[in-house]
Amino acid sequence: MEIKRAGSQPSVTPNPNWFTGKVRLDQPFRASEPATVSGAFVTFEPGARTNWHTHPLGQTIIITAGVGWAQRAGGPIEEIRPGDVVWFAPGERHWHGATATTAMTHIAIAENLDGEAVTWLEPVTDEQYLAKK
Repeated sequence: MEIKRAGSQPSVTPNPNWFTGKVRLDQPFRASEPATVSGAFVTFEPGARTNWHTHPLGQTIIITAGVGWAQRAGGPIEEIRPGDVVWFAPGERHWHGATATTAMTHIAIAENLDGEAVTWLEPVTDEQYLAKK
């Protein structure tokens, strides 16, 4: 058994090439072989969001605070709230983040396949992001 105490690991700013806006990442658990699952608390300030991306084995996000938006390619932008659980299928092109006016935090969980849990793509444009309004 291993316990990682709250506050024992510093928050980090994720790679700015993968996000738009101000995002904070707290990664309390990572896969250690032979396990393949890892996860993080991700906090998006208003207007912040991920780039388009995919996951080889899918991704689950659990919204814990605020209000956000999520979209899969070709689908509508969906509002997501605390308690909502969103599943993105393997290879499904999608993005998620805060609304234009409200911050959002979620827990992100994904599995690694051959050492990779995500494939980052191009940024979500302001026009795509604001299509919800």
